[in-house]
Amino acid sequence: MPKITIVGAGNVGASAALYAAEAELGDVTLVDIVEGVAKGKALDLLEAGPVRGYDSQIEGSGDIRAVKGSDLIIVTAGLPRKPGMSRTDLLKANADIVRGVAEAIRDHAPNAFVITVTNPLDVMTYLTFRITGFPRQRVIGMAGVLDSTRFRTFIAQEIGVSVEEVHAMVLGGHGDTMVPLVRYSTVSGIPVENFIPKARLAEIVQRTRDGGAEIVKLLQTGSAFYAPAASAVQMAEAILRDKKRLLPVAAYLEGEYGFRNIYLGVPAILGSRGLEKILELELTAEEKAALSNSAEEVRKGIADLEAAPAAR
Repeated sequence: MPKITIVGAGNVGASAALYAAEAELGDVTLVDIVEGVAKGKALDLLEAGPVRGYDSQIEGSGDIRAVKGSDLIIVTAGLPRKPGMSRTDLLKANADIVRGVAEAIRDHAPNAFVITVTNPLDVMTYLTFRITGFPRQRVIGMAGVLDSTRFRTFIAQEIGVSVEEVHAMVLGGHGDTMVPLVRYSTVSGIPVENFIPKARLAEIVQRTRDGGAEIVKLLQTGSAFYAPAASAVQMAEAILRDKKRLLPVAAYLEGEYGFRNIYLGVPAILGSRGLEKILELELTAEEKAALSNSAEEVRKGIADLEAAPAAR
C-alpha cells in the first residue's frame, strides 16, 4: 500500500489521518514534534479500524525522518489562527516550522508528492516548493477545494438542495481576497444565478471569503479542521488513485493566467503525475482584476517571507 505521511498531529492532521484510513488510501504515519501525541492518536485511530472497517496501518512518530519512503505527504504542522489574527500574521512563525519540514522531505522523501495545508497557505506552499526543489507537479496547496466546499455548502443551504448537486469554483489566494466565481458555479449544470438573487449571492460570496474567520471566531481557541482535512484527503485520493479530478488547488504558475513565480488557486487536473494540467478559464475584466488583486496579496506574503531571516 502507498505510504501517506501527515506532518502535524493536531486537529487537522489527526482528522486527515482518519479520513485517509477510512478511504484505505494507504498506510498512514503521523509525525509530530510532541512524540506522545503522534503515537497516541495513531494508536487510537488504529484501534478504531475494526469498528470502522479499515485495514490501513497507522503509526506515530516524533522524528521528522519518519517521512522516509513516503509516497505522499500532507503538511499540517504550524500554529493555528487565533481571533483577530490575519493569515499573514502567521507567516514568520510558521515559515520556520515549514522550512524544517521541507528540508526533511527533500532529504528523506525525494520522490513524494506534497500537499501543504499550513497557513498562510499559498506562501507556505511556495516555501516548500523552493526548499524541496521538487517539480511543481509534486508540490501543491490545499486551498481552493476548501474554499469551494464552503461556497457549495452555503449555496446548497440557500437553495435547499443536496450539496452533491452543487459545483463551485474559487480561484486566487487562500484568504480574504479569494475569488469565488459565480459564473462557474452550478446546480446540476444550471447556473446558480437562476436560483439566488444577485444581492443574496454577493452575501454568500462574502461569507465564503470569511469562512475561516467565522469558524475561528466561534471556536475562540483554534481554527477549522474537519473541512480542511477532508479537502486535503480528496486531493490525495485524486493523486494516489489517478482519479483525474478537476479541482481548484494552489499551483505554481509559469505564465498561466498571466502570472509567474507564484502559487495561486487555479483549476487543475490531479492524477498519478500530481498536477497534470492547469485549466485556464475565460475570465471577465472584473474577475481578472479580482484575481490580480489576490495575486498581489500573495506576492506581498512572499516578499515578507524573503525578507524574514530564517531561525537557526
